[in-house]
Amino acid sequence: MTYLPDPLAAATASNPGVPSSRIASFLARLVAADLAAVRALAAAERSAFLRVCAIVISKLGNGWIYPILAVVVFSEWGWIDGKRLVLLAGVNAATMHVLYPLIKKRIRRLRPFKVDPTLPSLLKTLDEHSFPSGHAMTLTGVLAPIVMFWPAALVSALAMGCCMAWSRIATGHHYPSDVAAGVALGVGVGYPLSANLAAYF
Repeated sequence: MTYLPDPLAAATASNPGVPSSRIASFLARLVAADLAAVRALAAAERSAFLRVCAIVISKLGNGWIYPILAVVVFSEWGWIDGKRLVLLAGVNAATMHVLYPLIKKRIRRLRPFKVDPTLPSLLKTLDEHSFPSGHAMTLTGVLAPIVMFWPAALVSALAMGCCMAWSRIATGHHYPSDVAAGVALGVGVGYPLSANLAAYF
């Protein structure tokens, strides 16, 4: 079976004798493991129930989950305090939507189902490239101020994050490293941004 080249895998290629060849070889193995993980999770989607779950969760990440989160925040915190959290989460979401398309265009990593044609794509993609996961990045950024000011929400936030991560891999749209990078960027940008802006809301 011939697969399309993954730009990240190609970037790890190195000439023999070059000092970085060991690092390149290690990165190439990581890329191969990334694709193997997608194949393993996508295989589980032969179950109709899991397939529907992956599609529904991914579609919630297209934007539907955020009004639901806002309702939960307002019902728990009331209008004044809830408004602060929702505004901080909104700023984070807007920031993530500015950042992740720029990173994707720079990295230009093909989605798993384009690298391996045997992988299914369970729903339409919102954009062309896979690294990082915009769904994971945005959700993590939105959850950052909520967890920061409402620590009791941590377990629920982790559960939502894990479900979104799984769905993005299971649909054939992302590698585990895409999701991990999205979460890292969501926390790395969303937490300090919320901490610094909280006094102004």
